Amino acid sequence: MNKELDYAAAIRQYKVAGPRSMRTDSISPAELLAQFHPDHIAASHTTLAIGPNAGASCQIELADMLQSNACISERDLAGAPIVDTDVLIVGGGGAGCAAALTAAEAGVRVLVLNKLRLGDSNTVMAEGGIQAAIDPEDSLQRHFEDTIKGGHNGAVPELVATMVADGPKTISWLIRQGMQFEQLDNSIISPLACKKAGGTSAARILFYKDYTGLEMMRVLREAVALTPTVAIWERSPLVELLSDGQGNCVGAVCFSTERKRYTLIRCQQVILATGGLGRMHLNGFPTSNHFGSMGDGLALAYRIGAKLVDLDTFQYHPTGLAWPRHRLGCLVTEAIRSAGCQLINAHGERFVDELRARDQVAAAIIRECHEGRGIRIDDQTRGVFLDVPTLLHEQPRLIEQYGSLRHLAKKCELDPFKAPFVVYPTLHYQNGGVAIDTRCRTNVPGLLCAGEISGGIHGRNRLMGNALLDIIVFGRRAGTEAAAAVSRSKPSRIGIDHVREWQRQLAAADLPLDRRAPLLYPGYANYDHQHHGRAEDREAC
Repeated sequence: MNKELDYAAAIRQYKVAGPRSMRTDSISPAELLAQFHPDHIAASHTTLAIGPNAGASCQIELADMLQSNACISERDLAGAPIVDTDVLIVGGGGAGCAAALTAAEAGVRVLVLNKLRLGDSNTVMAEGGIQAAIDPEDSLQRHFEDTIKGGHNGAVPELVATMVADGPKTISWLIRQGMQFEQLDNSIISPLACKKAGGTSAARILFYKDYTGLEMMRVLREAVALTPTVAIWERSPLVELLSDGQGNCVGAVCFSTERKRYTLIRCQQVILATGGLGRMHLNGFPTSNHFGSMGDGLALAYRIGAKLVDLDTFQYHPTGLAWPRHRLGCLVTEAIRSAGCQLINAHGERFVDELRARDQVAAAIIRECHEGRGIRIDDQTRGVFLDVPTLLHEQPRLIEQYGSLRHLAKKCELDPFKAPFVVYPTLHYQNGGVAIDTRCRTNVPGLLCAGEISGGIHGRNRLMGNALLDIIVFGRRAGTEAAAAVSRSKPSRIGIDHVREWQRQLAAADLPLDRRAPLLYPGYANYDHQHHGRAEDREAC
């Protein structure tokens, strides 16, 4: 049955049903990914010509950004004020806040730069939960093996082992900060509730309702704001890193979007916690990412000499909304599929085990639409049904547990008891990133990374719940490492000598000098990010 239906016809044909049988396919998981996952679109890859990863395969839009010229020159920095701190943290999401709290506890001065406001990040959008092996039926070894397998054996084992081993104490730390988790009952000593997710062999997902990340960010943001040795600068995006002429990172340049001026921040350790790049809309996909996710940290880390890993692999969340158009890319939490919700094509046929790893589920949805069994919204948009009405018919009280589902249905103007959501994969997560060790150090002295900007932790696919664990485990480790590396002496010299060397490489490789990064905001923001670095524009403001 390969007949595509438009939305009106598919809705007329849709019926709430009991358990649906699944179509039997001969295609293997490997073949499914190779044929239908966006990572395998051959035309979307190129080879990097310059930098530490020269010769490596990279997604085209990302390669263009990595091989871009700086937005500023030494002329722009003439007369700019210099501010001193011990540890500079770029990014105020989960990883940045965890790093700030840990570094401050060690007694050093901390400055947190935020492109938007403290807490505006992908962390707040993480709904499903956080993984940690605390259930008696689970183990650290099983968590490790699930993560390695889910990432197609592409993760760095030492990083995975570190994340998994720190999991239980990370949950304890979050609870001490004030974070709430669902419990099995209402008693004070009740164990925490755990559930399974795609690619997990045990119930390992800890959660709070269906907005775990929002609850996490609530307590972290409050804790950072109340820490006297942490300074917070909002609406001050990073535009360049500072070097000392000897290969060390010794600070950064930020641009106040309110005051329209630059500031040089001199420090001994820089922690990049700038998140991912979903707002670049790779391969033309919608995204679930927050407004500032433009890959800034990757571009600047690469320019100063940091090695990157896995530049051709990204995660596309299976259940992003495909309709209505103004909600394109908004997520329907994986927790719904963990609760038993099924995916069906235009003809009511179940076509995939919903709790397979995310990349396989996403590829299966793309396959249905590609082979003509999807739901046609318009000439550009296809999707499949997420059969929420059948789930709620069987478990009506779930609507009370999943508040974000209820709100999303209201925004889509549909009754979740009667009409299914139309979903299609959305660009969700940056699997690769800056290469780090277990102490979050890069190959550039003085530069550390934590959170989604880091690579090697998840391999070529990330399991649900491991992102929230990753950002806290490595955020705390970055803060500890940075504080321990602080000495009493200031950097003897700060500048952007590495930019001049980078420009020589661009010219030698015949790459354009007028393409600039970081972009800061997506083009539809109507922010003239290409000109924020010109001295004449700064003087005119």
